[in-house]
Amino acid sequence: MRSINLVALTLLLTVRFVAAQPTTQITSQQLLADVEILKSAYEQLHPGLYRYNTRQQMDERFATLQTFFEQDRTPADAFIEFSRFTASIQCGHTYANPHNQGKTVRSELLGGRNRLPFHFRWIDQRMIVTKHASNQIKVGSEVHSINDVPVATILDKMLPLSRADGANDAKRVRNLEIDGTKYAAFDVFLPLLFPQMTDRFAVSIRDPDGQRKNISVEGIDASVRDGDKPEATNENESPWESRELSPQIAMLRMPTWAMYNSKWDWKKFLNDYFDSLIEKQTPNLVIDLRGNEGGDDVGNLIISRIATSDVALSSFLRHSRYRTAPTELHEYLDTWDKSFFDWADAAKPAENGFFRHTKYDDTAEGDVIKPSGKRYTGKVFVLIDASNSSATGQFADAIKKSKLATLVGQTTGGNQRGINGGAYFFLRLPNSRIELDLPLIATFPVGQTLPDGKSLPFESIPNAGVEPDIAVTPTQADIAAGVDSEMEAVKKLIG
Repeated sequence: MRSINLVALTLLLTVRFVAAQPTTQITSQQLLADVEILKSAYEQLHPGLYRYNTRQQMDERFATLQTFFEQDRTPADAFIEFSRFTASIQCGHTYANPHNQGKTVRSELLGGRNRLPFHFRWIDQRMIVTKHASNQIKVGSEVHSINDVPVATILDKMLPLSRADGANDAKRVRNLEIDGTKYAAFDVFLPLLFPQMTDRFAVSIRDPDGQRKNISVEGIDASVRDGDKPEATNENESPWESRELSPQIAMLRMPTWAMYNSKWDWKKFLNDYFDSLIEKQTPNLVIDLRGNEGGDDVGNLIISRIATSDVALSSFLRHSRYRTAPTELHEYLDTWDKSFFDWADAAKPAENGFFRHTKYDDTAEGDVIKPSGKRYTGKVFVLIDASNSSATGQFADAIKKSKLATLVGQTTGGNQRGINGGAYFFLRLPNSRIELDLPLIATFPVGQTLPDGKSLPFESIPNAGVEPDIAVTPTQADIAAGVDSEMEAVKKLIG
């Protein structure tokens, strides 16, 4: 196995304490030492490094990173360039995760009143306002420029930094929308790429009536964003919302499945919820997963309550790149489960340097979901979008193939060729102090040759997310009128 270059490691030990003090520049020596640690960790531990890149391509990407850091750089420069590098791996779970950065990075790079005071989404590369904190901007307005920079230019500069699996560009664009998340990628990248974007914004818009306006709005900070909450609920609070839209339609809004920090019994809630639907004989259920990237395998319980027989999830098997994490990397790796450092018998040698990973398998061939409890027999509709890229993307795939429900909305994130995730190290680069998420388990299609760094397999499998059964894309007019386009489509299907 590859180990850290001893010269770089010696250099690291001599310079790491210099970086402990706030500075406007990080030295080239420090940054190159960080790159050496990154290269060693990703080459030895990342199971998807060569899923969409050959070894030669990855060598070139590391070389480009090293060349960029051959001169001193600012922390902002470093954050952007590390983000560009991780995005090039084409893995939706590999990035400089804002939520996992330390206090110094959050304070220096992610703080300040440099966020736009409105929400928006991209419709055909046009920025359409979906919510505002100022009566100067109407919902449905199109933003043309910010501080004299065309929004198309902003999008073009951000896209190479946006994470997604494979060729799923819809996910990359979705990451760059504002919907209330505390550390949205757009919020993070805007002031780093455009230093003039701080405190106050000159915004050129066209409102839904066609009137053009040039207005000035004050920036907001992270605490003002609507999503200033943990992704997983705390204590016993539910993050989900259940409503009866009519006697004929029940709706369950699920903005997150990240339940690992929660003491709330979500399994009991779901089982009780399905029992109540059955008791009331509610004929239609809408599960709203829009904006939900994933988390725990909540979808497995849902499937168990609507399935008539065993449901085999897609023919994917889990693999890791290592059995035991190299000792010299331990000090840079954080995680919540120490077993990730040594998989022991859960990782068995496979082809091309991989280990077949069985720790989370339900059966020898992968996951099978069995029916449980009394079955809900009504019609089920699932609202999806490009956010659904981890557990929710896999759920959409299972629903599509089993035909247990109707998918309505836009193509999911993730990728039909499999994703990387399941378990993580948080790689903390000691000099730049930037954290990079490092997924540890890759799912690969059964029967496909595992990537060896020389060739790119899986050509016969679509390099894309899961397509909806009913495709619906909101329009500017829908947004301006407050129309929920996907829900209206469901109502038409119900009749």
